[in-house]
Amino acid sequence: MRTRLAQPGDAEAIAAIYNAAVETPLNFDLRARSIEEQTAWLRDRSGAYAAVVAIDDDGDEVIGFGSLSPYRTRPAYSTTVEDSVYVRADQRGRGVGRFLLDHLLDVASRHGFHSVIARIVGGNDASIALHRAAGFELVGVEREVGRKFRRWLDVVELQLLLTSGDPED
Repeated sequence: MRTRLAQPGDAEAIAAIYNAAVETPLNFDLRARSIEEQTAWLRDRSGAYAAVVAIDDDGDEVIGFGSLSPYRTRPAYSTTVEDSVYVRADQRGRGVGRFLLDHLLDVASRHGFHSVIARIVGGNDASIALHRAAGFELVGVEREVGRKFRRWLDVVELQLLLTSGDPED
């Protein structure tokens, strides 16, 4: 398996993976993304806020994707990003998520980010375990901040500090 930057031609495969998650309580979207929406999302992912895909060993199928997004819009948050990792259902448990997360952390580090936040729906034990294995620490739980499938959903927030020391102004 290998990773590469996501390309416009990956929109359909990314949408299929993402939209499968929309059908579960593990994602806060309430409707599937169209190919046009997914293509627009990909256009917004470049440079430090990249989207990457994991490609199968044969080199032709997208089996997962991940991205970095701004954590908040106010300027003081500019050294913090939020990560997202999605793996095709038939590829889970094979190390694809860790492979993608490691790549995203490398991208974040190379772009000088200080902190990476993972906001994961409560009960998504696999994603929480993935992030903990990569060194993320629990920093809080946002209680009942979402509602889907007639249930209140918590968000578990984990954080990894990529750099230490005094910040430069």
